[in-house]
Amino acid sequence: MKAFVYHGPGQSSWEDVPDPGIEDAGDAVVRVDTTTICGTDLHILKGDVPEVAPGTVLGHEAVGEVVKVGSGVRTVRPGDRVLVSCISACGRCRFCREGSYGQCLGGGGWILGHLINGTQAEYVRVPFADLSLHPLPRAVNSQDAVLLADIFPTAYEVGVLNGQVRPGDTVVVVGAGPIGLAAIATARLFSPGRIIAVDLAPTRLEAAKELGADAVAHAAEEPDRLVADLTEGLGADVVMEAVGVPETFEMCTRMVRPGGHVANIGVHGRPATLHLEDLWIKNLTITTGLVDTYSTPTLLRMLTAGRLPASSLVTHTFELDGMEEAYDVFSRAADTGALKVVLGGKHHDEVTLRDA
Repeated sequence: MKAFVYHGPGQSSWEDVPDPGIEDAGDAVVRVDTTTICGTDLHILKGDVPEVAPGTVLGHEAVGEVVKVGSGVRTVRPGDRVLVSCISACGRCRFCREGSYGQCLGGGGWILGHLINGTQAEYVRVPFADLSLHPLPRAVNSQDAVLLADIFPTAYEVGVLNGQVRPGDTVVVVGAGPIGLAAIATARLFSPGRIIAVDLAPTRLEAAKELGADAVAHAAEEPDRLVADLTEGLGADVVMEAVGVPETFEMCTRMVRPGGHVANIGVHGRPATLHLEDLWIKNLTITTGLVDTYSTPTLLRMLTAGRLPASSLVTHTFELDGMEEAYDVFSRAADTGALKVVLGGKHHDEVTLRDA
C-alpha cells in the first residue's frame, strides 16, 4: 500500500510500505477513505516530537471502512463505516477507567502516527478497536466526521472544558488555526459574553468572525490592550493558547483576569517562561492536556443534529495520493489560506458531484 512516511526532521515521502495486519485480538484494520493533516504532524516534521521514529507512517485522524478484525473485537465488524479516534484506549488501566484515555498505561494513548504507524495511508491497523473506533451514522459525511477524530474533541476538552467557560464569560482564543477555530465554535455552546480571537493571519481572523468571534486582534498589534479595553481593565475570564510557542503562552498569562483560567492546547517544542513573580498573586488556574476523546460520542451526536459547523473549517481537498501537495499547502497556511485540508477519494467524489 501507499503511505506518508516520516524519515527524520524535514524528511518525508508518499511511498510503498507493507500492508498492515492483525497483530492482537483487539485490533481492526481499516481501509482509509478520508484523512487529514494536523498541526501536530507539522511539529513532528520539524523534529519537535522526538519519540516519533524514522520510518513511521504519520497521521492520527481518519474515516474508513473496517476490512478485518481480531478475534476479540465485539463492537465493529467488516463493512462498518467508522471514525478512527486520535486516541487509542485499552479500557482496563487506571487512567482508562477514569476516562483519561490519553494517559492510557495499557499500550494506548496517542500512538497512531506517533509510536505506531498512523492513518495517512491506504490502510491502518487500529489497536483496541472496541474503544478506539466509532461507528458513523449514514447522515454524517466523511469530511465532517474526520474533524471529530482530533480537532473538535481537543478544542472542546483541553480548551473549553478545562478552561471552564461559563455563560457571560469573556473568552480569548490565541491562535485561529483549526484547533482555535474549533475552540471558538464549541465555546459558543456555553453562551459566553464575548469571544476574542488573536492571530497573525487576516484570513484566519476572518474565519474566526464567521465562526462566532465577536472581536479579533492581530497578534502584532497589542491584543493585550484590546482585551483590557473590552473588560474595563479586568482581563479575560478564560484564555486558550492554541499555537504552541513561548510567546503566545506568555501573552495568554498577561491577558487573563485574577481568578481566571489559562487553558493551554498548543503543542510546545520549546520552553516557555512562567512569570510567577507576576502570577503568584492572581489566583490563576493554568491547565495543560492531551485530549482524551471522552467527548467524541457527545460531539458526534451534536454533529448529526447539525449543531457543529465542522465543514466550514475545510478549505482544501485532495486525493490520498496528493499527500505531499497537501502538506505543502497546509504548512504554508499564511500564503494559501489553508485551515483544514482533507484527503480522500470517496469523500472528494461526493463533494465534486454535489457541487456540480
